[in-house]
Amino acid sequence: MRHFDVQLIGGVVLHRGNIAEMKTGEGKTLVATLPAYLNALTGKGVHIVTVNDYLAKRDTAWMGQIYHFLGLTTGTIVHGLDDSERKLAYSTDITYGTNNEFGFDYLRDNMQFFADKLVQRDLNYAIVDEVDSILIDEARTPLIISGPAEKSTSLYDQINRIIPRLSKDKDYSIDEKHRSVILTEEGVSKTEKLLNVDNLYDPKNIEILHHVNQALKAHTLFKLDVDYIVKDGQVIIVDEFTGRLMPGRRYSEGLHQALEAKENVRIERENQTLATITFQNYFRMYQKLSGMTGTADTEAAEFKKIYNLDVIVVPTHKSMIRIDYSDVIYKTKNEKYEAVLDEIQALHKKGQPVLVGTISIDVSESLSKKLTKRGIKHSVLNAKIHEKEAEIVAQAGQKGTVTISTNMAGRGTDIVLGEGVIELGGLHILGTERHESRRIDNQLRGRSGRQGDPGSSRFYLSLEDDLLRIFGGERISSIMDKLGMKEGEPIEHSLITKAIESAQRKVEAHNFDLRKHILEYDDVMNQQREVIYRQRREALTGKDLSEDIKDMISDLAEDSTYTFVDEKVEPREWNLKGLDDAVFNQFNFRPKLDDDTLEGLDGEKLLDIISEKALKLYKEKEEKIGVEQFRGLERFLMLQIVDEYWKDHLLNMDHLKEGIGLRGYAQQNPLIVYKKEGFEMFQEMISQIKRKTIGMLLRIEMAKDDDPEKIIDERKLNEQNFVYSGASEGEQKKKPIQRVEDKIGRNSPCPCGSGKKFKKCCGK
Repeated sequence: MRHFDVQLIGGVVLHRGNIAEMKTGEGKTLVATLPAYLNALTGKGVHIVTVNDYLAKRDTAWMGQIYHFLGLTTGTIVHGLDDSERKLAYSTDITYGTNNEFGFDYLRDNMQFFADKLVQRDLNYAIVDEVDSILIDEARTPLIISGPAEKSTSLYDQINRIIPRLSKDKDYSIDEKHRSVILTEEGVSKTEKLLNVDNLYDPKNIEILHHVNQALKAHTLFKLDVDYIVKDGQVIIVDEFTGRLMPGRRYSEGLHQALEAKENVRIERENQTLATITFQNYFRMYQKLSGMTGTADTEAAEFKKIYNLDVIVVPTHKSMIRIDYSDVIYKTKNEKYEAVLDEIQALHKKGQPVLVGTISIDVSESLSKKLTKRGIKHSVLNAKIHEKEAEIVAQAGQKGTVTISTNMAGRGTDIVLGEGVIELGGLHILGTERHESRRIDNQLRGRSGRQGDPGSSRFYLSLEDDLLRIFGGERISSIMDKLGMKEGEPIEHSLITKAIESAQRKVEAHNFDLRKHILEYDDVMNQQREVIYRQRREALTGKDLSEDIKDMISDLAEDSTYTFVDEKVEPREWNLKGLDDAVFNQFNFRPKLDDDTLEGLDGEKLLDIISEKALKLYKEKEEKIGVEQFRGLERFLMLQIVDEYWKDHLLNMDHLKEGIGLRGYAQQNPLIVYKKEGFEMFQEMISQIKRKTIGMLLRIEMAKDDDPEKIIDERKLNEQNFVYSGASEGEQKKKPIQRVEDKIGRNSPCPCGSGKKFKKCCGK
């Protein structure tokens, strides 16, 4: 057995760092072995990225035999592995795993306190399977590791009780296009009365307003068995793109708690972000990146602009003979579903297998009940029973089978036609609704017609479908009226099909703009993250920090000196008390300047006195504790303090981004303002890190025999308390998780309501 010529072409495309578009059944899994083997010979490791744990395990088992025969080792990264198992898997030549696991391991590595706990090697070469799903659909979903914040959950219950008393349109308006809910003026007044609050927009009530908005979203935009399910007393997210359950993932910014209150289950405490990265920025860190999918060409411009990846369409081994019928449109959903059931019944009667694609769990279950009433035996593939996924998908091509599937569940598993099915016309795909993206529709169609097999597809639509109702709007309705549509009668017309495709293109362009917009803002954070993680990694892997510490001492001595010294006036008129206190607070000694010392003194000489004394204290500490112990102490102290301030910086940057759009009203470019103020906040964070590191280092007491890591009150990495967020929130970006603190950050908005930062207002 050898690779087909078209598979060799696919391998070349991947090795050159491009995206190979290969249709379903063309052997993408086998194609990946070619560039994986070649690039693994460098010894730097290859990551093959899949969309779920099942595919990662399956592909390792299947393809591992080839690699082992050729003398290479393989590993698998899946949920639930401990650090030693992960480290072993990453040390192999070729590592299979999911996008979430690779991303979370990167973040966890950058939270470690010990070098031997690091699991990932340098990011060398990645082959991303189903690349459109991972780099496009999930691009707006940041990976977030968060820890519990100290906060009561009673507010969620209190607000949840008032939401049913608010009326749609009168008290709040819904924008389905942008998935947002806004209180009207009447709604604000009513909410203030119900919550006994004077002014909802008073700075002290900003948290209450935030939770009211989240509760409104939970009640109006998020539907049970569509966006989430309730299982074992927990709200579990359903991934919009795959229809799979995402246990352990939580919506951020209090939305998940609002859903828990809505469904009357136990409310978990809100969390604070400890580390975060988007897939866009994670995958751009690889030295070389490539990907493969059956549907990438419609997104070629985005792949090129964001990732600098070209999409190459690889020809099929055998010609595609699937028949894609025109869409059939009905006036109402009920009429549409009746027609769908009639079609399924007719095809089932003649024995032709049918795969029915739905966009939500509740539609799949509703169709299932109706099929049962008609006595049609069928299988349901949705997030609730994903354990049987591969088995159900594999049987979907057998004679007489009917399979109902949510969206693209079962993606990556081939549907092989059973005996006698080719003569019946192959597998028929029946779509019950158009997705916002043409690419997702093409993926559903692509389940049929593999390797030159016959097949067919058709979409059944209604004017009540979300896409047509929200985005097609009046144009489609007016066409239908002109065509004189009667109840129960379907219509097929090129004008309608064009109008639907036009609506899809509009949504795709809108979503691309959103992803690009998010990336522009995340790039600012990414540059800062790279600086922090690089410095952290240097400290973690044993870099001698003594020269950096000495530089910090010199910088802080200069800062302390020139804050209180004005060389235009006599030394006796300097603020010596302020200087004395500042030096003591920073370096743990007092300069003790008397009249004799001040004679002939200027700023530069005073700076030399303070610097020399501080460096002398530093040297004495080193000698007292022991050089090796002191180097370890510096490392642990630096890691602890960097993590503490980075965590708060993430929160402050999110606050900045939340309100940055308003700058447009002041004729300012929000992105430029975000970059400028974000840089200022980053500089301030670096200064705070320096001040705290030196302040603690010159005060800490330990004996020569003490272990630095036991002396420092470090934040223990108790991963059981971590929450991992990487699931989709519809077509919405997840926002970093926020925490309400008693302490006001220097870069936080001033609570007096001036609009200035605290440090430039009441915090002076």
